[in-house]
Formats: sequence, structure tokens, C-alpha cells
Amino acid sequence: MLQRIYQYLFLFKEYVLLVVLVAISIILMVFNDNSQVRFIRSITIGTIGAIQQTFAFIPNIASLQNENELLRKVNVTLADEVNQLRESRLEIIRLRSMIALKETSSISLTAGKIVAKNMNLLRNTFTLDIGANDSVHVGNPIVTGEGLVGRVVAASGNYSIVQIVFNVDFRASAKVQRSRVDGILAWDGKTLVLKEIAKSQDVKEGDAIITSDYSNAFPPGIKIGIVSKITEIPNSLFKKIEVAPTVNFTMTEEVYVMDFIPSLERIVLEGQKK
Repeated sequence: MLQRIYQYLFLFKEYVLLVVLVAISIILMVFNDNSQVRFIRSITIGTIGAIQQTFAFIPNIASLQNENELLRKVNVTLADEVNQLRESRLEIIRLRSMIALKETSSISLTAGKIVAKNMNLLRNTFTLDIGANDSVHVGNPIVTGEGLVGRVVAASGNYSIVQIVFNVDFRASAKVQRSRVDGILAWDGKTLVLKEIAKSQDVKEGDAIITSDYSNAFPPGIKIGIVSKITEIPNSLFKKIEVAPTVNFTMTEEVYVMDFIPSLERIVLEGQKK
């Protein structure tokens, strides 16, 4: 091993000698306090400083990469915090509306969360995370602070299915709040309409539509929507009243189940009359 080292040293003896001499020169310059050496030392330091200052504008690639990576992490963190704050704000708005409804309602309300939405068919439904174990029954109306959502059509122990107003099988007795004109609320697969309104009846665009006192399925006075368009039907005694619902079904996440069940006695009696 030592012999091989000696061979390498002998082979590169000129370079080894140069390195040794340079090292000795540097050591002598560092520890030499001669005025000429101090002058050379100061000139060297000044030159190096000037060079560093001149090329200081050239970015350090490694430093920039680290800084960019740090900024990306900070950006992701801030974006997540912004999303959480936005969600909290929207939740507060929804809960305020829900609390206001519960405080003013004369009917007992049970809060539920929507866990599934079926909004792609003619018979659209919501699934709630509450059921018979929470005193939810078939026929219970579903509302939010914005207005009528629908009614319960099926319930298990812990879940229930809601038939929303955007369902071709849904019907509700409704009226124009201003003029008290009565009609039947239905969805034709495209538009929510107030049916059986004669051309002579007093209905205007912008009128509020609420559940009627004649309804056996829903308590009276629940907001449904606003008249958005009135169309005269040729060769008909009636006009088409289009209604824009006050509930935003796409954004709705929490609802209330109303402790209200249609009167079976009335249903049977009216069925016999027919």
C-alpha cells in the first residue's frame, strides 16, 4: 500500500511539489505581518469583495429552488385556510337561517343532514341521515330557512328519502300570497308551475307563492317560490304560471323535518267523496 503511494507521489512529484510550495506561500502570507504582505492581502480581499458585489445579481439556482418550494407549501397552506374560512362562513349563514326558522316555527322541527342527492332524473330525491329512530315518518314535510324542500316518502331506522319539489310525482296545494289565488304546485320535468290558474285570476310576476290553507300535506304559509313568468295558453281557460323556488337545491346541505303528518281521516273522507 505504502509502495503504491510512493509510486503515485513519484509519478506526480512536480504537482505535489507545486501544491506544497503554494501551501507554504499561503501560510507565510497569512502569518507574515510585513507591510507589503498586508497591502497585497488588502488588495486581494478588496478585489474578491468587488467581484462578489458585481456578480451578486446573479441568482443562486439552489436557493431559488428552495425558496420556490417553500412558497408553494405556504401557498397550499393559505389556500386550505381560505377554503376552511369560506366553508365556515357559508355554514354560519346556513345555520343562522336554520336557527331563525326553528325559533319562529310553531311546529316541532328535527334537524337532518343531506347525505345523498339524486338530481338527474324526473323523480329527484334527497337522502337524510335521520330516520324512524329520530321520529321521522312518511309524509313529514321537509323545509329549510329558505322554504319548502319536499316531503318524506320512505324511512328506515337511521335514514329517510325525501321527494323534493323537483319531482314529477310531487304535488302541493299553494297560493299567491298577495292575492290569495289558489292553485296546484307541480313540476313538469323542466319547470316548477302553479297549475289551474284561470286567465282572469290576479297573478303577477314577482308574487310570492306559499303553501295553501287547503293543503293536507303541508302546514300553511311555507315559502315555495316567486312567480318568474306568466304565459297565456291559446284556446285554454288557464295560464301557465312558472315559479322560481326560493330553496337552492344544489347548495342545500341541512334541512328540517317538520313534525306534521297528513290527516288520515281527511284523506279517507276526501277519497270517498271522489
